[in-house]
Amino acid sequence: MSWRSLAGFCFLPMQIKFIADNNVGKLAKWLRIMGYDSLFFKEKDDGKMIGIALREGRTILTRDSQIMARRLITSGRLKALLIKKDDPREQLEEVVEKLNLDYHRKPFSVCLECNQPLVPRSREEVKELVPPYVFETQEQYRQCPACQRIYWQGTHWQRMSRELEELAGGKR
Repeated sequence: MSWRSLAGFCFLPMQIKFIADNNVGKLAKWLRIMGYDSLFFKEKDDGKMIGIALREGRTILTRDSQIMARRLITSGRLKALLIKKDDPREQLEEVVEKLNLDYHRKPFSVCLECNQPLVPRSREEVKELVPPYVFETQEQYRQCPACQRIYWQGTHWQRMSRELEELAGGKR
């Protein structure tokens, strides 16, 4: 893994923010699952992505070695990490290891779709927004203030939690 522009930087895991280009989109989703602010940049215009990263103080995550050769990155003005692995979970392990991130930072606190912090909601607030079985079996809900998506601790949440536990324990 190349981390040329990360030398000399001290990251506080609570403050680090990411922007992932279109070749590491699943990595961005896993970082969101862990609770990290991770934009997924779907466009092809690297210049626009770099502008966002500079303005918002984001670390670029990419598999594109040409991005790593840009002067802003080689000079250390912009932080970027070249991801070597193909598999999203292995990519996550790369980033966690290199930046000393916490798998259990604030899991399931960020919308997996639009990267906004989730807001707790009462059962009554979501009664008409979730399936009846979910309403009957779940007590805690969170909602994205941007896309309005509702989250609860169902089977999908349980599966992702198990995978995070496995990753944190070094099991594959």
